[in-house]
Amino acid sequence: MGTLDSKIALITGAASGMGRAMALGYAQEGAHVVIADLNLDGANTVVDEIRAAGDSASAKSLNVSSTEESKRVVDEIVAEHGSLDILVNNAGVGLIKPLDEMTPDEWDRIFNVNVKGLMFLTQAACVPMREQNSGKIINMASIAGRRGEALVSAYCASKAAVISITQSVALAMAPYGVNVNAMAPGIVDTPYWKQVDKQFGDLTGKAEGETFKEKSADVPLGRTSVPEDIVPLAVFLAGPGSNYITAQTYNVEGGMVMS
Repeated sequence: MGTLDSKIALITGAASGMGRAMALGYAQEGAHVVIADLNLDGANTVVDEIRAAGDSASAKSLNVSSTEESKRVVDEIVAEHGSLDILVNNAGVGLIKPLDEMTPDEWDRIFNVNVKGLMFLTQAACVPMREQNSGKIINMASIAGRRGEALVSAYCASKAAVISITQSVALAMAPYGVNVNAMAPGIVDTPYWKQVDKQFGDLTGKAEGETFKEKSADVPLGRTSVPEDIVPLAVFLAGPGSNYITAQTYNVEGGMVMS
């Protein structure tokens, strides 16, 4: 038996990267995982991987910046499975740009996905969780939410907001037996970080891969992380071992930020 047997888990942005890794990990622990992503083909590919291993999953198209879509997906999951036990708010977007060149539309895009999308999907998920008197919500923050960076102001601000929202929702949902926590990864070797590396390179003139290499040198444990590095904590926060833990944000970044 796995630690998440018979649980219904919704993971956003799970067609690749950390979301995919968590989906595979949750399925191995016995959960039925709903892979939600704008990239439905990619989500279905992850579903096929999970089913090929003998585990259970399904896919849904979801644009988290649409509150209507978020409510629809939650309602569908509850109608199909009878509950929603775990929500992982993993979907996110970033932007590397000098402060004086950022536009209001670019700022809004970051916040519509990373903050508004997270908040209102959480709001929808809290309805069945409140009725169940149980649930686990895990938000993906970032070490960028712990400190500012000159070229990443919008993303840093959005992830700081995620940490704050985690605390507020945790307090609101504590009377209903719902635990709300967050994880703050650092430099993770994912398709997203390849985009970040290119954006830094376009601004600084550095060759492809050079920014990733330089930032990797700052990791005390001597290497960057891979998506699988965050899975053990993600499983723990979704399982019974975290029943007395709420409102916390855990750094998973090899020692780059001490707290």
